Amino acid sequence: MLGGKGNGAAGGGVWLGWGMGPTREEVVAHLLATGMAGQVATPRENNLDHYQRLAYRDPDYMFGLNPGRGWDQDAILELMAQKVGVDPRASFRHGVDTIDPELTVAALDRYAARFDKALREKQRVLFATGHPRTLARLYQRLAAALTEAGGTVVEVGAGSGYDGYTRHGWQRLEVDSFLGVATLGDAGGSVHTHSDRPIRLVLAALEQAGAALPDLVVADHGWCGGAAFAGIDAIGFADCNDPALFVGEEEGTVAVSVPLDDGVDAPEYDLLGAYILAASENRMDFGL
Repeated sequence: MLGGKGNGAAGGGVWLGWGMGPTREEVVAHLLATGMAGQVATPRENNLDHYQRLAYRDPDYMFGLNPGRGWDQDAILELMAQKVGVDPRASFRHGVDTIDPELTVAALDRYAARFDKALREKQRVLFATGHPRTLARLYQRLAAALTEAGGTVVEVGAGSGYDGYTRHGWQRLEVDSFLGVATLGDAGGSVHTHSDRPIRLVLAALEQAGAALPDLVVADHGWCGGAAFAGIDAIGFADCNDPALFVGEEEGTVAVSVPLDDGVDAPEYDLLGAYILAASENRMDFGL
């Protein structure tokens, strides 16, 4: 066990302890054991469908970004093979696809380096997720670490919203925040979303309050892409069927995009949080 548990996190307590983190080899093994990488649950046909939707500039798959016009489906597949580790063959249309765990850990190292800067410089950071069931717990842990380091968790815009279509029909959707992590919710609680509208509402609330933009946004989906498009440093996790953030990283808009399956049980991401925070602690130990 690498640390104690706090109270009130979705899916259990927020693991606050930094301590000695897992090794790179242990992270790779964990990614494979949990299905975050290796052979993943997202089928190839779903990946290709989403790549085509981004190529057609479907707003729900652009995550708030505005990719260059050269991104057709073939170019997106080639990029996803390079950055994520999906099968590069255009002829492979159905079956099990893959995420390369070595690419995941390499991206985690870049993610950890940027988050370490936020910790060392006591930056203002906004945490948000379009995957509240699975990723909120990890972001809550990172937010707690930032607070412990003397940084500021940006929380603004709660209650602002819009009418949107959900699986239950048209509903009022509003920004909410719990343990430092912003989400979009309906009457039943936090919801999954690709939309960049929530981050645009938050940024508008900051402007209305006369407050500065965050130094960093730690997020996913449209929360991450919309922040990056607004010119804010943004780091995020993305699945193999969510190519927009990887295109954004390739174009230099998104700072870091980490490939992994974003739909496994929330506690399974604890090890990644330990790796991210231990990397920061190691840098401080060596004066980096």
